[in-house]
Amino acid sequence: MKNSRWASLLGLAQRAGKVVSGEGLVVKEVQRGKARLVLLSEDASANTEKKVTDKCTFYGVPLCKVPDRYTLGGAIGKDARVVVAVTDEGFARQLQTMLD
Repeated sequence: MKNSRWASLLGLAQRAGKVVSGEGLVVKEVQRGKARLVLLSEDASANTEKKVTDKCTFYGVPLCKVPDRYTLGGAIGKDARVVVAVTDEGFARQLQTMLD
């Protein structure tokens, strides 16, 4: 049940236009200082995981892990997604509370 609550909130953020998905776009948002939270799937490749983790650490953006790419993609109404950034502070704070 906990799983569906964060996924529903992420879907709401997506409909509000506060979510960016895809490795390149997420890294760009982190560098621009727009990303408030990054969600990374547990089944991400080692290269993607290192790149996203390093960027988040350097720019001070919180990073949370989610079970898999299909859950993450399904939450925002897309196919599989490995990494997603939330650009709204309120959504980010609530998601981080649910995932920690």
